[in-house]
Amino acid sequence: MIERLFGLMIRLQSQLVFIAVGAAAAMVHLSVVWLLVHFLSAPPLAANPFGFFIAFWVSFFGHRHGSFRRDEPHDLARTLPRFALVAVAGFLVNELLYAALLAWTPLPYAAALFLVIGIVAVLTYLSSKHWAFAPA
Repeated sequence: MIERLFGLMIRLQSQLVFIAVGAAAAMVHLSVVWLLVHFLSAPPLAANPFGFFIAFWVSFFGHRHGSFRRDEPHDLARTLPRFALVAVAGFLVNELLYAALLAWTPLPYAAALFLVIGIVAVLTYLSSKHWAFAPA
């Protein structure tokens, strides 16, 4: 039983690290938005890009050195622009979905943002694994 669990964890290592890095980036994103909203009275939708930008770097380096780590290092000149494109596309989906949820649902801003971040995380994982960090 323990051996099966350990084997499963090894097979899921990339996904588990991706979840941990994503959770860290999401917490950074949420924290930045919360700080800007509560201490600077920024509108949540205007605060969101700042949270996204800071979380981008947590995400990129965490995924480069953790989730999609390889024996041979990723070519920064190749992976950074690709991941930036994935992240910007994710941000556009994030911003559009967040705006829609804020406008058309009774969800509190933090709950709406949490939901949106979860959806975008799945899309980011698939795009990162199969394109941004894929072997050349």
